[in-house]
Amino acid sequence: MTGVDRNRSLSVAVFGAGVFGRNHLRVYRQLEQSGFGVRLAAVADTDPVAAEMLRQQEDLLVFRSPGECLEACRAGRLRLDAVSICVPTSAHYAVASQALAHGLDILLEKPIAVTLAEADALVGQAAAAGRILQVGLLERFNPAVTAAEPLVNGPMFFEAHRLSVFNRRALDVDVVLDLMIHDLDIVLSFARSPVRQLHAVGLSILSPKVDIANVRVEFVSGCVANFTASRVSTETVRKLRFFQPHQYVSIDYARQDVLLINVDKNASLDAEGSPPNPGLTFNKPVIKTDEPLRLEILAFLHSVRSRTPPQVNAQAGRDALALALEINREIVAHASRAGLDRFRF
Repeated sequence: MTGVDRNRSLSVAVFGAGVFGRNHLRVYRQLEQSGFGVRLAAVADTDPVAAEMLRQQEDLLVFRSPGECLEACRAGRLRLDAVSICVPTSAHYAVASQALAHGLDILLEKPIAVTLAEADALVGQAAAAGRILQVGLLERFNPAVTAAEPLVNGPMFFEAHRLSVFNRRALDVDVVLDLMIHDLDIVLSFARSPVRQLHAVGLSILSPKVDIANVRVEFVSGCVANFTASRVSTETVRKLRFFQPHQYVSIDYARQDVLLINVDKNASLDAEGSPPNPGLTFNKPVIKTDEPLRLEILAFLHSVRSRTPPQVNAQAGRDALALALEINREIVAHASRAGLDRFRF
């Protein structure tokens, strides 16, 4: 497939029907029913129980694997334009590479791959084939992030907290690749500076992989970012705060709101009218809330139809992965120095 007829519905499939995959299926179905110009044609899942449930519940073709679905395309039994890939991270490279080879545009759940070599191969393959490869770092589409992005003006300090209660979902990766990577991506896009150095500590609490991590990153610009991510918390928190000249910005991902606190030297005077003391003004922009996944999929379909680069392209996914892997290497080094084997699951 070399192009897309803008006057016909896009035919899409979902590979992987776990938690993420079922959400993709739901959104595609909602868009199809709303007349958006997309048709949910197929789903593939290697779990026979899940596949049978899908056959009973969904009016679409169900395949036992992504490979079987792609074979149906090659044989002319199925036409696809694009696919959401929601398989386990360990299979991202193999499945995405096969889909690209078939000429499909791809929305690939984060992280883009397990290794940088795999990520680089996908970046190169998508570019050579002229295919859309969007990486599922969906917080980029959070309305609060969208509202805050135009306000970014030389930030010098970030504080990110992403905490969740324990869930057996996504235990094939550690908390850095599972949760923190969203904040790494946002901060990389806001800081716009290479990383100079980082320090990291992580602990395995309820799984064989790191479940809680704290990271300090310093950028070449002098900006510093602190990240905390946990999947063994007693509460759910998803917040990002940053400070820049004369302004503090607080983003609540879950509530989809932004708080701006501006420092105004003329905001208050002391009783005798002597030189002004710094004052604070508070503002909350009006934000139209929406589901980030829905916005992410809409953006992906727009890129497929218009042949325009995706907002979160393969290189952005690769950059977030590179920083996440560097953090994981530092976590391993710190654990060795500190003798943290006693914390291992």
